[in-house]
Amino acid sequence: MAQPRVDFYVSGESGADVRLRLACRVAEKAYLAKQQVVVLLDDAEALRRFDELLWTFGDGSFVPHETLVAPQARGGQQAGTPCEAPVVLTTGALPEGHADVLLNLAGAVPPFFGNFARVAEFLDARPEVRAAGRERFKAYRAQSIEPQTHNL
Repeated sequence: MAQPRVDFYVSGESGADVRLRLACRVAEKAYLAKQQVVVLLDDAEALRRFDELLWTFGDGSFVPHETLVAPQARGGQQAGTPCEAPVVLTTGALPEGHADVLLNLAGAVPPFFGNFARVAEFLDARPEVRAAGRERFKAYRAQSIEPQTHNL
């Protein structure tokens, strides 16, 4: 399998919601392009916030999505089962058949990023977010990938 294309979307604004709203826009664009999307988040609270924001980030926007949870958790589709929605939110479990776009809102490069054709990373202006982003940028370069940066 070929290496994925990696894009870093960098906002000059600060705040967690800046990153999440940017990821919502990219998720919507990928959905409208008929791509299968996985959104990776660090924890259940971040997943809940992103899930909520997908319903409200834009007037008239609709991004069909579902959550994928570990077998012991409740409130979403169980890991290892196929997901029907084109956008799947997860804290680590991967759905079957979603290999077009990975939106990484987690703090580290996931070990399975190579399963996707495209990876999108999101940074805002907070110093700790930029520093973590630089580490992920270096990690991709160490895998012989030259990430593209989009300053917004």
